[in-house]
Order: sequence, then C-alpha cells, then structure tokens
Amino acid sequence: MANGTNPLEMANPFEEIEDQDGIRMSWNAWPNTRIEATRLVVPIGALYTPLKDRSALGLSQPLGYEPVVCKGTCRAILNPYCQIDPRGRVWNCPFCLQRNQLPPQYGDITPQSLPPELLPQYTTIEYVLNKPPAMPPVFLYVVDTCLDEDDLKALKDSLVVSLSLLPPNALVGLITFGTMTQVHELGYSDCPKSHVFRGSKEYPPKHIHEMLGLGGNQASQRPPAGSRPGQPMPPANAHRFLLPISQCEFTITTILENLQRDPWHVATDKRPLRCTGTALCVAAALLETSVQNSGARIFLFAGGACTEGPGLVVGSELREPIRSHNDIYKETAKHVKKATKFYEAIAARVADKGHIVDIFAGCLDQVGLMEMKKLATMTNGCIVLSDSFNTVVFKQSFIRMFEKDQDGFLTMGFNATLEVQTTKDLKVCGLLGPAISANKKSPCVGETEIGIGGTNAWKLCGITPKTTVSVHFEVANQTQADQTGRGLVQFVTMYQHSSGQYRLRVTTIARSFVDASNPQIQSSFDQEAAAVLMARIGVFKAENDNIADVLRWLDRLLIRLCQKFADYRKDDPSSFQLAENFSIYPQFMFHLRRSQFLQVFNNSPDETAYYCHILNGEDVNNSLIMIQPTLMAYTLNGPPEPVLLDSISIKPDAILLLDTFFHVLIWHGETIAGWRKAGYHEMPEYANIKELLETPKADAQELLLDRFPIPRYIDTDQGGSQARFLLSKVNPSNTHQSQYGGGAVIPTDDVSLQVFMEHLKKLSVSGSS
Repeated sequence: MANGTNPLEMANPFEEIEDQDGIRMSWNAWPNTRIEATRLVVPIGALYTPLKDRSALGLSQPLGYEPVVCKGTCRAILNPYCQIDPRGRVWNCPFCLQRNQLPPQYGDITPQSLPPELLPQYTTIEYVLNKPPAMPPVFLYVVDTCLDEDDLKALKDSLVVSLSLLPPNALVGLITFGTMTQVHELGYSDCPKSHVFRGSKEYPPKHIHEMLGLGGNQASQRPPAGSRPGQPMPPANAHRFLLPISQCEFTITTILENLQRDPWHVATDKRPLRCTGTALCVAAALLETSVQNSGARIFLFAGGACTEGPGLVVGSELREPIRSHNDIYKETAKHVKKATKFYEAIAARVADKGHIVDIFAGCLDQVGLMEMKKLATMTNGCIVLSDSFNTVVFKQSFIRMFEKDQDGFLTMGFNATLEVQTTKDLKVCGLLGPAISANKKSPCVGETEIGIGGTNAWKLCGITPKTTVSVHFEVANQTQADQTGRGLVQFVTMYQHSSGQYRLRVTTIARSFVDASNPQIQSSFDQEAAAVLMARIGVFKAENDNIADVLRWLDRLLIRLCQKFADYRKDDPSSFQLAENFSIYPQFMFHLRRSQFLQVFNNSPDETAYYCHILNGEDVNNSLIMIQPTLMAYTLNGPPEPVLLDSISIKPDAILLLDTFFHVLIWHGETIAGWRKAGYHEMPEYANIKELLETPKADAQELLLDRFPIPRYIDTDQGGSQARFLLSKVNPSNTHQSQYGGGAVIPTDDVSLQVFMEHLKKLSVSGSS
C-alpha cells in the first residue's frame, strides 16, 4: 500500500450486479437504525444507469404489453419481489402493502409458469407502452458564423455529414448567428429567406413568437411530405422552420454550403460581435411553441465567447481579458452573475418542455462554458470542448452522437423521467446528475437533502445507454425493533425511444437490513462506487463552498471511515490495516484531492465546468479513470502490463500509455525515443522495436473506440513539453526534496501518497478527526 495499489489488477464482485441491473451501491447491506447508518460515514447511495445495454445477457428485447401498476399511492410496478397468489389472482405490493387484482391475461400463471416480470433474473425489465407514437425528434442547429474561413468550412462539412445520419422523418431547423441572429425558412425553396433578430437586444419569448408568426391559431394543417402516418407534427406555422430532413435536405445543405462568415467588420483591437445569448433565446422560443414535451435537441456550435447582447460573457475590447478562476474568487468578474442567470433562465424553459441543449465549443480561448453549463446539465445535453472545429476531437465526437442500435434507431432517448420508490424503512435524499426536479412529493422522500432533493422524481430530458445518475438514501428507522429483513428500491424510467415509441424501464433491487455489529455490512462495501459517489458530492459542494473547506471535509470523512473499519492498536500506526474491500479507497481519495475536479490550478473556468459535467453523467469505471487514471507500461522485457500511477514507473527504457479519460497519452522514455530517432524500428533486424512502438498506438486506438467525447490524443517523449500531462498525474514518490527509490524526479511541493498514508494512519490510530 506504500506506493499504491493498481485497481486494474483487482477483481470486483459488484460488476455482475452492474451488468444485470446497471446499478452499483456504496453499501450492499444496510444497518437497521438511522443512527448506525450515519456512523457508516460514507452515505448509502446508488449509481444507476437506466438504459444500461444488456444485449450481452440476452435481455435487450422489451415486452410488448403494459406493466401492471399498484392501485395504491405508491404506483409501484409488478416485480419479482411481489408476493403472488395464483389461485386468488392477487398480488401484494411490497412498497405500500396494497393487495391488487392481477389482470385477466395473468389467469393461467402458476408457480412453475410465471411471466418474465416475476422471474428472479428479470429484476430489470423494459415495456413498450400502448401510447400514441411521439412526434419525430427535432434537431435544431444553432451555428456561429464568427469563425475564420478554415474553421467555418470544417464545421459546415461536419454539419452536412450529420444530416445524412439523421432518421428520414426527423425534423430539422437552422439558426445562424454572428452580430445578428437569423432563423432560416426551410419551407421556402424559391430563394434563401430568413428572419433576422438584432443581436444587441433581448427579446421576450412572446415577441419572438409573434415575429416568427408562431402566435395566434396553431391549428395543425395537412402534415408535410416525409412524415409518418399517425405521428403528430408541429403546428402548421412552424413548418416553415422545422421540416422532415427527407423533404428539406437539399435546401438546408445549399444554405450550409453557401454560408459565409459574419460580414460585420472586426477591428484589430476588438473581438467579433457574437450574440450567442440571443440565438439561444430564439431557438428556445421556436421549440417551446412548436414541440412541447416531445424529443428535441438544440445543437449549439460556438467558436468564441458571447460579446454582444444578453448573456454577454466578455466585452468586445481585446484589452478586457475573459474571467479567470481568480477573478471569480475575488468577485471582480463583472459579467459572470448576470450571464449565468440569463442562461439558467433559458435552461429552465428548455428543460420544462423536455428539450435538450448540446454545446460544441471550437476555440483555443474560453467560450463562456462556465456561464452556459446549466443549459447542458439541466437537460442532460453533451458538451464537447475542442481547440477548433477542424480537430478530430470535435469531428468524431459530433458524428458519434448519431450512433445507431442493431435495429437502425438512434441510441439517444428523449423526454426522459426517473422516479424512485422505496419501502418505508428507506428514504430518498436526492439525486446528483444531469437532471431537474419533477417536484413530486411522496412519503418516501427523506429529511436530508443531497443534490436535487425534496422529491422522488426527476426529469432527465435526454438519455443515452451511458447516462448514469447517483441517487442517495437514508435509513428511516429510529429503533432496532422497527425493522428486520430487507429493503426494496424501485427505479422507473419512462422515455421516448427514437422510433417514436414510449418505453418504461423498471429496475427493482433488494438489500438486507442487518444489525450494526454484523460483519456483512463491512464486507458489502463497494469502494469503487463509494469513491465515485463521494467525488460527485465533493464536486457538488465545491460549486458553492470554498474548495479548501471541501478538501477538509473529504479528509475528515476518510479519517472517520478508517477509524471505524480499519484494524489497529491505539497509538500504533504500524498496526494499521484495512480490509481488502477498503484498501484502495484512501488511494482514490488521494487522487481525487489532486484531480482537476477539486484543483483549479492550470485550468480555466470553462475546463473545470466541462470536466465536472462529464463526471456527473458517467458510470463507475469511466469516473474512476477520471479520478485515478490508468497507466500501462510497454518494454522489451515482457508483455504490456498495468503499472502504478507513480513516478517510479517513469523509466527511460519504457513506453507508457496514460488514460485520463479526457486525454490518451503515449510517453516514450529517453532510451526508446533515441532508438526511434536513430531509425532502428525501420531496420528488419530490429522488428521487436518496431512492434514495441506500434503496440501502444494500437491499444490507444481501442480506448478511443467507444469513448465519448473523443479524448485528446497526445504522443510525446521524455522531456517533451506535453510530458507535463503525465507528470501532473503520477504520485510524486520522488521529488526534489525526497527520494523513495528509482524512477523520475517530479518537481513539486505536493505530498506523495506515502506521506498521505502515513498521516492518515497516525490520525486514525490516535482517535483524532
């Protein structure tokens, strides 16, 4: 433990549960009283992936009938934990104890012949609801024209390619913005026609509706060609701006290909006038009248910060620098509060209608992502941060948005809601993730709030097979006599499938309540899930609290956890020992403290907002890579192997592959780099060196295969400027002040994991917190 443990080498018994139900819990057995639950230190929480892909288990096909719902107040759904009386054709709801009649179609069931939803292996099941098909999904492109020629051409090419990837019945719209905002009429094919809004003016939504002719009588007329029979369509007035791609592909492609840079002259000492806020306001107004509570995405492509009109992030004068973390801390960033409030108001309007905002930033400088982040976090939109629209990061990430499943439908879902139901002994504290509260009150809502609390239902708007939320719980029992046995939690996710179907996915889990002294509690601890849950809570706290206070809070909780669950003799640090399923939790906390989520040094506010947004929507494995990156070593002495994320792993005769989730870096030791520069790999007699150089590149490409957004790919040598990405992540065992063995020397004042663990042991065994 002195130099750390590599999590890659440890098998995890909780991953099978995750494959089955898409769920990982910090504790998989619960104390039976509230006071004992608080003494666990790490809260009871679940990381849940509602649309987890289960095709590998042969469980991917949904049931073609309606679920059986409890008639009581809980509205829970029939599941394997319900008691069934086949003779009387009744079932008991385990959540509200209501007796319910089974529907007539369940008349033939016997204990030997049960429907899938009552079988123990179907704790997660999906239904196709018998509802009229939803309106086809809408994709509204909001395109920045204040770009240089090369960037604009690359962006236009990517947009044209994306049109060919949309379903033929999908509706599309186009808004472009620079000094002015233009809404293009796709239904007018005689010549290009657009409605222009002044960028410097803030328009009330009603005013925008009237200017676009969307007010008044919204009676639907004959649907446009290309729509499917029986599917609802937007009001007739909106057909000028939103049309099926099969009908308007030529028109929108022509507009995009002829799109020019913003014609407004830009002086050498000024920034371009860019009215991002006005464009988003118009986009939200167009969709909220045309597409209510149905699937729609706003794609925002921003090549710089908003410098004009509402939502202004930085002035047009170049002598005014864009805000930094230091400016925000000192409260000298004059535009931040007003801009953040403006974009939050738009986000609330968009989320209320179930729509999604995706932000694609292509700029070396900041674009105001920190102020705009609520647009994506409240609607579960994606954020892609790249240096320009001409980079692989943007191009491949954007195209990957349109991945399709085995039936040819987009893997994205729309207008999703999540509801959590618990038995009376457990209460819901809140949710952390890309969602907003549905403001539903229920007896299962707890007093404590963590994240978005005070409710047991949330609106996610967008949803993908990788979307992961964390739901937090508290034990409600005050006394031991109240409860024995097990507690149940049911997660019910309703969403609009990209085929137009409404689907319902139900996951029901059971965990045991046991006495506080039962060793089952300790053995049920999932340190990986716990580390990710604590990271999410820490990031949530850091939004409002001082980061130093958050770090102290994490340290206190870690010391208390070790004091409760470690084996040691009082005041004897050498006797300190953690069980295997706790052993790498301190290591995760060490790397979390040093991570970009809680350390803003060398990161812009936009980058911090981007990193935190990604962490809040990813599953356990991807989140752990962000907290503690993985490191693989390649040498001539043997096959590739995972090595410690430590300075002792940095050797001149090795190649290292670092995966931080956001970056994939190949680092060549000094000796290897010398061989490559001398051209040894091109000589037939040194085929082994050629293979050594090519293997990490092939492995890096595999990492990029299913990652979203696409990580930045870096290839560097020892001593190169970009080697800093590796040096900043490894545990500094060897510094200019201390030496623990071989490996590289890291010039830093940061404490190493060894020093961190020594202090942790001393404080834990002394009884201090």
